[in-house]
Amino acid sequence: MKTIEIKEIFESPHQSSLVTIKGWVKSNRDSGKIAFLEINDGTTINNIQVVYKKLTTTGFDTVISARTGSAVLAVGEIKTNNKAEQKYELVAKEVKLLKQAHEDYPLQKKQHSLEFLRDHAHLRARTTTFASIMRVRSRLAYIIHKFFQDNGFIWVASPIITSNDAEGAGENFELINGTPSKTFFDKTAKLTVSGQLNAEAYAQAFSQVYTFGPTFRAEYSHTNRHIAEFWMIEPEIAFIDLNQLMLVIETFIKTIVKDITKQCNDEINFFTKNNPEIQQRLNTLIKDKFNKVEYQEVINLLQTAVKKDHKFENNDIHFGMDLASEHERYICEKIYNSPVFIFNYPKEIKAFYMKVNSDNKTVAACDLLVPGVGEIIGGSQREDDYDTLLNRCQELHIDLKNIQWYLDLRKYGYHSSAGFGLGFERLLMYLLNLDNIRDAIPFPRSPGSLKF
Repeated sequence: MKTIEIKEIFESPHQSSLVTIKGWVKSNRDSGKIAFLEINDGTTINNIQVVYKKLTTTGFDTVISARTGSAVLAVGEIKTNNKAEQKYELVAKEVKLLKQAHEDYPLQKKQHSLEFLRDHAHLRARTTTFASIMRVRSRLAYIIHKFFQDNGFIWVASPIITSNDAEGAGENFELINGTPSKTFFDKTAKLTVSGQLNAEAYAQAFSQVYTFGPTFRAEYSHTNRHIAEFWMIEPEIAFIDLNQLMLVIETFIKTIVKDITKQCNDEINFFTKNNPEIQQRLNTLIKDKFNKVEYQEVINLLQTAVKKDHKFENNDIHFGMDLASEHERYICEKIYNSPVFIFNYPKEIKAFYMKVNSDNKTVAACDLLVPGVGEIIGGSQREDDYDTLLNRCQELHIDLKNIQWYLDLRKYGYHSSAGFGLGFERLLMYLLNLDNIRDAIPFPRSPGSLKF
């Protein structure tokens, strides 16, 4: 007797053959002499209905008491049911209660709020919503690795414990275990905010590398776009400039989104039922050309909008300002109606490692803006001149002790390098139009919340 996964039933129904399935109860309805189990085994977001009868199904009297969340086994034949929402059902010859769920199981067959499910993160993957999110997340991670591996990149496991602050923003978690961690490492240790600096070192050996791992930010932020622990994708490529980097980013985004729409069709359809704009959002990323505009031109466009009485929350538009989400969205939604790269930002608002342009006012940096949210990717060409990088560090009062190794790379054949950073959860948020980043990661960490 063949044991099969429920996804096999929908891919290749095995009609008229006797099969065994195992899964967890979503619902259990009793109509007297006949009852209906709806179960799922995690191999698909689709549930299968099991029909079991008092007179002909062994185990009926035991399974009739199976509560939502219980683990069960069913043996029977797959039949076509054109009247049901699901096309196939299993008509059982035998059912067995493998493990009864306690009566206080929190996820009953009713609508639960996302806030409620965040408080039950250890169970929420059993809902269709979170099963869909996590399936897309898993596929997205796979295709990201595949894209880089297929294009000759080497994966680098950048360190999680570090002594530097790659972004220079001072948002590190310091490691303390009874006494400060500097008694162990002879210096203060922190959880990494980025693997970029380490990736740059390896790019000078392998030409093309990427990191994909957890990063940490000690931001006391309670917005729907911030969490303390998240995953970052950070490729680094030697011998390329900013224009070439933007081509890599566009190819990367189009490739992975095209794969998701194909391989996660059930999950995308589930979300699209209540949010039709998701499909348009995905199509835009796949089919539309990514436009490019310099930061100075963006300022000009925003100033023109203000003169024409467009109301931003911040109408003080000037060169040197850090663009807010409302400004970014205006550019990509109202001006271009497509994904847009903004490049050549003022050096004062960008990180110390970005290459200073010949005007000495801007750096070779870009942000990719997408309709709906604004910026999702930040990248730059890195400063390759030792003295220029040293001066930038001194201007910004960056402690050189912990990054001298990084500066020294410029002494040893560092001709050029460029790369980008993409927050994995923010990408998932965008693709599925999720409202809160805490729903894009299995066990979210945020200020005041370390439950699981």
